[in-house]
Amino acid sequence: MTKRTKRAILWSVVGVFVAIAALAAYYVTSVYNQVDDFQKTGEESPFYKVTPTETKIPEPPKWEGTEQVNILLMGVDARGLEKGEVPRSDTMLVASLDPVAKQIHLFSIMRDTYTKIPEHGSDRINAAITYGPNTAMAAVSELLGIPIQYYVYTDFQGFIELVDAVGGVDFYVEKDMHYTSKADNHEYDINLKEGQQHLDGNAALQYVRFRYDAMSDFTRTERQRNFLKAVAEKLKSTTSIMKLPSILEKINPYIDTNLTVNDMWKLATVGYDSSMASSEQIPPMELLEEKRVGGAQVLGVRDEDKLKEYVQEVFEKALQPAVDETAPDDETASDSESDATDTNRSNSSSSSAN
Repeated sequence: MTKRTKRAILWSVVGVFVAIAALAAYYVTSVYNQVDDFQKTGEESPFYKVTPTETKIPEPPKWEGTEQVNILLMGVDARGLEKGEVPRSDTMLVASLDPVAKQIHLFSIMRDTYTKIPEHGSDRINAAITYGPNTAMAAVSELLGIPIQYYVYTDFQGFIELVDAVGGVDFYVEKDMHYTSKADNHEYDINLKEGQQHLDGNAALQYVRFRYDAMSDFTRTERQRNFLKAVAEKLKSTTSIMKLPSILEKINPYIDTNLTVNDMWKLATVGYDSSMASSEQIPPMELLEEKRVGGAQVLGVRDEDKLKEYVQEVFEKALQPAVDETAPDDETASDSESDATDTNRSNSSSSSAN
């Protein structure tokens, strides 16, 4: 091999590494810029017209990186509203990540749950966001008995863009779903067939919004949790990771959050290495009661302290080691040991007699 050939090979290798480094730098810079722009300020914030409460709601506790972190996810229906108007939340979920146990817990909160709204008396919990994200975080924190450090706020269009950006999601629709609305000029009609199918953004929104059956919001919140798990799995795929800059660019206009870029990097690492440990409805059926307040139908909580205990039990149960069903229970093991002892004594007596 001549020196010229060796030099050509060397420069080719160097060129490949330079290209990879440039691509990596572009990737990181693109992701950083998009994520950094998730925090909206001034008139870019959906809450810029929200009047601050007289008594300032304290800032949520910061996440240090090792303790459990809880994120309030809120989706709203902002169609037909003027800029700066904040609608009641259509969807409220709390994603709880345990970086030590590498577990994720998902709690979906029934939007008609009647509870305390800090500085604003009592109301359905979906009204909390109309007073700003800190009030919403404080209300959910008080209801569940856990600190809510962060929020992520989006609307229907942001959800559609996310699902389309990951290329849609393969999902099993458990039954036919049909609903029409002349009031919306049929823009948000629902028409899905039972079976395994590939859902794009519009079809996915139909699925997670459907509540026109006997169980209404009860089954809807379960569907939302299940579909979000499917989206999370799609985001963890290699293809979606490579497409991350374009995904973030598409959903950026519809997202607001108090997460910093550093927080997102840390949480992304935790989330990627974690598994889904539980998916729960709040309030659970055993603590829920239907009642009327001011002539309106709402969902009450029978015992707020027991609700907080229930949330803690969900966390604790997930940390318990799996029970080996093949192992004998204490009573069976004790009986077996007793039988073995009796047998040994019998054999010993026989040997002595001989």
